[in-house]
Amino acid sequence: MLSHEVKQSDALLNLRSYVGRFAPSPTGPLHFGSLLTAVASYCDAKANYGQWFVRIEDTDIPRIYPNSEAHILSCIDAFQFEPDAEIIFQKDRFEIYEQALEQLKQFDAIYACQCTRKMLGSNHIYAGTCRDLNLEFADQAIRLKVTDQQICFEDRLQGRQCSDLQHELGDFVLKRRDGIISYQLAVVIDDYLQGITHVVRGADLLDNTARQIWLGSLLGYPSLSYMHLPLAMNDQGQKLSKQNLAQALDIAQAPKLLQQAILALGQPAVELNQPRIMLQQAVQQWDVNLIPKGEYLTGTYL
Repeated sequence: MLSHEVKQSDALLNLRSYVGRFAPSPTGPLHFGSLLTAVASYCDAKANYGQWFVRIEDTDIPRIYPNSEAHILSCIDAFQFEPDAEIIFQKDRFEIYEQALEQLKQFDAIYACQCTRKMLGSNHIYAGTCRDLNLEFADQAIRLKVTDQQICFEDRLQGRQCSDLQHELGDFVLKRRDGIISYQLAVVIDDYLQGITHVVRGADLLDNTARQIWLGSLLGYPSLSYMHLPLAMNDQGQKLSKQNLAQALDIAQAPKLLQQAILALGQPAVELNQPRIMLQQAVQQWDVNLIPKGEYLTGTYL
């Protein structure tokens, strides 16, 4: 078995300027779990004298929830986050993603797939059914080839992570039959084009990381630093999510919610004040070592 090792350390990555991001998907309004990611990514970037960008990941157009993009933008304003660049929207960037697919096609790294969900059944490991059929790309799903090798990386919070894509997932989709660009492709392309060096996000995205490392390596992109945060839970023991109808952030309660997020991340309390002042104090006190370990936070959040 081959091994694809992502060797990285904060010391090495800090030789490059720190560029972080908050990249919510508008499939529903922002909730407290989203706020945790925004606060952690912002504080980590600013504590390292870096930049912090906001990107709206809205490639899955049929799933965009009405007014959710407006809610995201209003939350950025209400919590007084200060992005260091203009906010970008992935739905405006499909031509860029198509160019990347063309590049991968030239590498013989992708192929057309005619398999439907009904044909695949419940098996989540794709068996490579269409890999050698040389189907035309038009009106078909596009899959990325994976090989039998371990992909390992050191998560700053969760520790060493390893995955074998071939045995755990199989070749995965970069573009759906209906033309929708997958999250995996769009996030890798945009992280590269925006010069992102550090990714801070929820632990629910941890199992996507190996796929993104593999795709980035095929395109010759530099490796990134990853930190996956523990997830906030509701009183039913479910992670806060749009699917579980997590309560939308109330911008009228921004200072109170911000204080709650800072404490949930294990950080010292800040004085209840304007969100901008609270964030400045949180940045000054920021300590990654205080963030709770594991994939879930104790306690419940609405």
